[in-house]
Parts: sequence; C-alpha cells; structure tokens
Amino acid sequence: MKLKREFYLRGGLEVAKDLIGKKLVHNSAEGLTAGIIVEVEAYLGKIDAAAHSFKGRTARTEVTFGAGGFAYIYLIYGKNICMNVVANVAEIPDAILIRALQPVEGLELMQARRQKNNLRELCNGPGKLTQAMAITKNHYGADLCGNELFIETAENFQPEIVATKRINVDYAGDAANFLWRFIQKNNPCVSK
Repeated sequence: MKLKREFYLRGGLEVAKDLIGKKLVHNSAEGLTAGIIVEVEAYLGKIDAAAHSFKGRTARTEVTFGAGGFAYIYLIYGKNICMNVVANVAEIPDAILIRALQPVEGLELMQARRQKNNLRELCNGPGKLTQAMAITKNHYGADLCGNELFIETAENFQPEIVATKRINVDYAGDAANFLWRFIQKNNPCVSK
C-alpha cells in the first residue's frame, strides 16, 4: 500500500526510522523498478549544520521548506544524483537521504542501467540507486503520493534497525556526531 501524506508530515528522525523496510518504486516509461529501503540519513535543517537547509532557504532547498511527501533531488560531486524524502510540515526543512536499497523488482532493467550484474552492488549507495532506478534531476519536487515515484509498505519485511553516524559530514562540527544514519542490520545492500 502506498504511503499517505500523513506518514511524511512527522519529524524527520521518526520518518527516517520508519522508511527502513519500506519499498521505493519508480514507474518509468522504460518499466517499473523497486527496492526495499535499507539505509537512510536524516537531515534536520533547523538544528543540523550538515543539512543543506541549515543556512536558510535557497532555490536548491526550496522543496524542503514545503510539506512532507515530496522528493528533494540534487547533484553531488558534479555527477551523482541523490534522492531525499522531504518530511515534516511546511517551514521545517527536514529531509531524509535514501542511501541504499535492496533491489526487488525490475532487476534486469537496473542491471542494464548500472551495467552491473551483482544485485548487491546495484543500489548500495545514493548515486548508484538513482542510476539504477532512473531517478533524475527532473524528479525534483515529485509528489511521493503520486503514481510515478512513490514509497509503499513492503510485505513480510521486519527490519532490525541500527543507528550510526552519518557519512561524509565531518565539516558539520558537533552535527557530525549525530546518530542519524539508520540501517537494516546485517543487510548486504547497505553502502560501504
């Protein structure tokens, strides 16, 4: 069942933990791809120096200042697309980076897009999963309650969640030590 808007209109940490074990689906013109979310990182803009929105509203972060349930997409290192889920109510810029998926549907299409056969390596990083799922900058602001890019419950998936420090946020002072990365324990598809 597709997640309803109410799921996203909660605090970013709560939404982040609850995303583990849910299924990200992209119904593209090429075909449907989907993966179980096994790793995320929460970024709470009002209090988090690691968040893009921490220093205020910009054209890039505009969607994070709206209501939850929309996609925040951006480019890093000049080549990798990252997908975030906007959480909370308007004016509280919480976002959750989806870091890794366990591929479950559209595997051949994902393998062709990534030019990889090893299922474990298809979506074990934020840039890898967007490439495998064909999520692009054009999905910035996509309504996750729509029919193209959305998140739904996954049947028979009860993850054991572990909290750790986020990756590559050493620049963020004390925020670098926040335990706001959530992973499914022992899942082989978690990023390295």
